[in-house]
Parts: sequence; structure tokens; C-alpha cells
Amino acid sequence: MKLSVIICCYNEVATIQDVIQKTQAVDLGPGWDREIIVVDNYSTDGTRDILQKIDHPEIQIIYHKRNMGKGMSIRTGITRMTGSYFFIQDADNEYDPFEQRKFTDLAAKTNAPAIFGSRVLGGEIKSKYKRTLMGNRFVTWLHNILFNDHLTDVATASKMVRADVAHSLNLTCTGFDLDFEMPDKIAMSGHKIIEIPINYDPRTYAEGKKIGLKDAIKAVQTMLRDRLGFSPALKAAEVAELQSGKVAG
Repeated sequence: MKLSVIICCYNEVATIQDVIQKTQAVDLGPGWDREIIVVDNYSTDGTRDILQKIDHPEIQIIYHKRNMGKGMSIRTGITRMTGSYFFIQDADNEYDPFEQRKFTDLAAKTNAPAIFGSRVLGGEIKSKYKRTLMGNRFVTWLHNILFNDHLTDVATASKMVRADVAHSLNLTCTGFDLDFEMPDKIAMSGHKIIEIPINYDPRTYAEGKKIGLKDAIKAVQTMLRDRLGFSPALKAAEVAELQSGKVAG
């Protein structure tokens, strides 16, 4: 089996190299190969200077020509993946790359369509801000109500999805809202998402945290859109870039 680790980054000069090195150091277990797909979402802080110095056969680096959103970075990674599963690894060190082994062990045993890392299982979700904690509880509750699901942490970034499932979802979101579109459509397609407990070391906005209130509002809008069956047309330019591979510059 092969794991495609998709690392999305935007202005992560302080952590990107560390996250890549940790990802390379992970022992995924017997029978697993790996590729690392780094998608830089038009960083301007020196992140690209670091990435341009990386030359390793296991690593593919893609540079967006403009800031297209985290969701678009994930979708770019999915179009380039050759693995039997993809795994989303954030570039900010909030999520520990070494926990990828938990996911590959479970996937090897179950061939699960999707495995999500829950920051809630085994204890309370960590958060620097009460509003973030309450927001996560609300969007998780709403997802479960709308899609008859039983998740504990729908907003988690640690998501592992089988390739055939991923390619069938017709993902359209371009921002953090894709983190919600993905479980929505997995649930609607009849697949079960398995959750496993993970560690989480949240950072503050001063330290570079990017998600905010507007993203929570878009998450709710996305869930309502998915449940009501409204599927907006993709922007023509986005479709052309994804299909042609012309996202790098």
C-alpha cells in the first residue's frame, strides 16, 4: 500500500522544514510506501525559499501561482496523488506527523474508506480560545444532525481517505470549508468514517493560527448546501488549472 501525504502550507517558514523532516522519519509500518506532496499556497514569508532547496525523490513540491485557499491545495494534492490513501498533514506542527502510523496500521487492518483523527476522543479538545472550542462542538453537532453521523471532531485537520473514495467525492470548496465538505460527502455516499484519538498542540493567532469566525460561518453554509443538495458550479479558471496541472509557477 502507498500513502500520499499532502502537506498544505502558506507562510509557514518557521515550521515547514521540521514538519517535512518529521514526516519523512515516520515508520508507516510493513507493506507501506510513501510519497510527500507539498502544496505551497503562494507563501511570501520565505517558505518558498526553503522548499526550493529540497531535492528528494520522495517529495513533490507544487507552487500555486496565487493564494487559492487550503481546500484548493488539498484538491491539488489529490489530483497528483498516486497512493492508495491520502493523508492531510498540516504544516504548522499543531498535529504530530508521527501519529500517521496510527492511521496506516488501522487502514492496513480494515481497508477503511476514511479515518479521521479526533482531538476529543480520550479527553477534552485542547484550545487556546473558548470560542474555538464552542465552535467545534457546534459544527460537529450540526454535521451529525444533518448527515446522521456520529463524529466527535468534524473540524479535525487529520483526515485519511482511500483514493477511490476521494476521487468520487466531487469536492468543490477551496478554503477551510473543504474540511466540512469532505465528511459531508463521505457520509452521503454511504461510507463510514472511523475516528481515532490524536494529540493536538494548538497555537495562537499571534503564532500564526489562520482559521477564524468567517471560516466557521462558511462551514455551516457548506453543510447546509451539501444537505440541501445545492452544488455550485466550479469556477472555470479553477477547473482549468486543476485539469491541466497549471497550478505551479
